Amino acid sequence: MLFNSLHFLFFFPIVVGIYFAIPYRFRWVLLLIASYYFYMCWKIEYILLIIISTLIDYFAGLKMGEKQDKKERKKYLILSLLTNLGLLFAFKYFNFFNNSIRESFAYLNITYHIPSLKLLLPVGISFYTFQTLSYSFDVYRGKRKPEKHLGIFALYVAFFPQLVAGPIERSTHLIPQFYENYDFDYTRVTNGLKLMLWGFFKKLVIADRLAVLVNQIYNNPTDYSGLPLIIATYFFAFQIYCDFSGYSDIAIGASQVMGFKLMDNFNRPYFSKSISEFWKRWHLSLSTWFKDYLYIPLGGNQVSKYRLYSNILVVFLVSGLWHGANWTFIFWGALHGIYLVSSIKTISFRNKICKLFYLDKFPHLHKYFKILVTFHLVLFGWIFFRANSINEAYYIVTHLFSNLKFNLSIFNEKTLGLGRFDFIIALLSILFMEVIHFTQRHKRMRQFLSEKPIWFRWSVYYIMTMAILLLGKFNLQKFIYFQF
Repeated sequence: MLFNSLHFLFFFPIVVGIYFAIPYRFRWVLLLIASYYFYMCWKIEYILLIIISTLIDYFAGLKMGEKQDKKERKKYLILSLLTNLGLLFAFKYFNFFNNSIRESFAYLNITYHIPSLKLLLPVGISFYTFQTLSYSFDVYRGKRKPEKHLGIFALYVAFFPQLVAGPIERSTHLIPQFYENYDFDYTRVTNGLKLMLWGFFKKLVIADRLAVLVNQIYNNPTDYSGLPLIIATYFFAFQIYCDFSGYSDIAIGASQVMGFKLMDNFNRPYFSKSISEFWKRWHLSLSTWFKDYLYIPLGGNQVSKYRLYSNILVVFLVSGLWHGANWTFIFWGALHGIYLVSSIKTISFRNKICKLFYLDKFPHLHKYFKILVTFHLVLFGWIFFRANSINEAYYIVTHLFSNLKFNLSIFNEKTLGLGRFDFIIALLSILFMEVIHFTQRHKRMRQFLSEKPIWFRWSVYYIMTMAILLLGKFNLQKFIYFQF
């Protein structure tokens, strides 16, 4: 089920209405049934994968809780890892590695007979796999006691607002909330609905409109050069942000309506002044997951200089692979790892350049310069993230500035996929969003609106709703991160 579907428009109010109408002790049952139904609307049989992960990790958690010896607990941690990562590998990565081996053998004229698996990638498998693995790691480390209520644990794994695209929640944060009794609170509910409205605006008005042009060009890159490739690359940067952060806003807002608080997943990432800061603002639930469960266990920054560089590269290579079974994602992850290592190695040189050009004398100018540079480094990485293959990414990179000339005739639906009206709406929507982001430097927009007169607040809500209804793209465009 898609958030941007008529199905969800009926599903969510019904679930919320029943949720507040029934006694507290039955609410987990309702939410678990709703969560399983939400997932089965995509493909019924794949709910078995969630149930298998749930039962194995529930059992492993109980067993680890019974063992005092860490070596004994490790056996059940390994069971959890093998089950979850095994399912993830089979459905998401087997064909990728199998085909890569086949191509390598073919290059060496060696016969290779292992066939590909005809499996459909389960929606959100990377998200709920990492969520349940974090529980296993925390129980193993003694950070939390095993959850004894199977139903509550199953709800933690499958909670429908964040099931298929996060945020990737920690059991220490989410599970205790399922034991709380949340009454209907007008302020909390309306705040959640406001955030959902903002998420729908970003998804339907901005992301899905930009997707038309981006898909047209990135799915046929060799038909273009110069300006169309540049426009598509800039548009994809805002498409992926609005698509993914829009999903997160809807998920967080929907949870808030019912009383649950999910972690923030984005914090104006394109205002970052460095790549390191970007990863503290972009997909926070994943970046903190890798920090806690991979980077720190590898030694973090409490190691030698070259081991530190190695740790950073490993984390970003794995992060790239997490996003998708394609060399483009691995290259994208490696590129960000190289960015971070380079920033560490060149810090003294960059400080000298800063002083040489007197940028240190103009801190505001220096800040905006760093934001501009960081954004374009990220933008360059998005080329590999969006391209269908390394060869196509190479073509795009090498033809961005070929035949570079401004020609108004290209701004038509046949060439770019978007007509001039939609193109202008896209630009104005992006500008509007960034103005909102800029005003949120010191105060959240919902807090800002709450301080305004009622006529002003409701005027804003009405305009946003009408903008979605009149300008939204209701073609059921899937969220980008569903494929991960």
